[in-house]
Amino acid sequence: MTGNCVQRFMLDDLDIRGAVVHLTSVWQQLLQKRDYPAPVISLLGQMSATAVLLADNLKQPGRLTIQLRGDGPISLLVIDCNQALNVRCMAQHGKDIDNDAHASDIDLLGQGQLLLSLDTPAMHEPYQSIVPLTGNNIAEIFEHYLKQSEQLASRFFLAAGPSGIAGLFLQKMPTTDERDRDGWARMEALACTVTSNELLDLSAERLLARLFHEEDVRVFAAQEVTNNCPEDWEKVGNMLRSLGRGEVYGALQERGAIVIRDDLANREYRFDKTAIDTLFKNTPETPPTVH
Repeated sequence: MTGNCVQRFMLDDLDIRGAVVHLTSVWQQLLQKRDYPAPVISLLGQMSATAVLLADNLKQPGRLTIQLRGDGPISLLVIDCNQALNVRCMAQHGKDIDNDAHASDIDLLGQGQLLLSLDTPAMHEPYQSIVPLTGNNIAEIFEHYLKQSEQLASRFFLAAGPSGIAGLFLQKMPTTDERDRDGWARMEALACTVTSNELLDLSAERLLARLFHEEDVRVFAAQEVTNNCPEDWEKVGNMLRSLGRGEVYGALQERGAIVIRDDLANREYRFDKTAIDTLFKNTPETPPTVH
């Protein structure tokens, strides 16, 4: 299996673009200590591969966040990826998810919404798009979204397991039909022959040579994908201070310790009484009255 990267490519003669993504050790790091069942790993992995493929197209510094919310056994999938391809993810699911191991993707998700949020320094507020879940699987959901939002036909071919995830993205450009009226249909048909094992095991160059060996394929340099989420005790401490001394000490007395779980970054922050005393050492018992 290949490493942690995404590579764009162009079918120059047809004006069709695409990209290939592989995550191995980064994906395994994202799954550490989560104990997700196999159906969750599959859907979260497919969505993570899709999010990286989309975030790779960001033209400026920013962060793309994608959420799938539904009323099925898997109620929430969240992927967060910035322009540097630093990715985070999380999932929420029911306790009996193992009983749905053979259910389809859409049955696992149920009725719900796809939410995409893009936040960049140049924006006064994040751009958000919310649409119903349309499609039978993760690939079809995003193909439908791009068809509606960008008016361009796109295809996703995705594979995911505990050891790694992979994806192939193919998109028709506005001038594709001018180059070759049948070009998109031919390349789409060839891409449809790809197998999950090929997606997971072949490098981008070998995969594209296998699928499009009669075409002029220009492959760009690989871009590294990471999962770098350093601890931020100061941020969590400030959040606890904002709750107030009374509420925090009340929770501490009830629970013996305060544990803050950052699911997206896959981190846990634990505060015992000594840590809480230190946190509120310079905080007055009662906030001063402002005149």
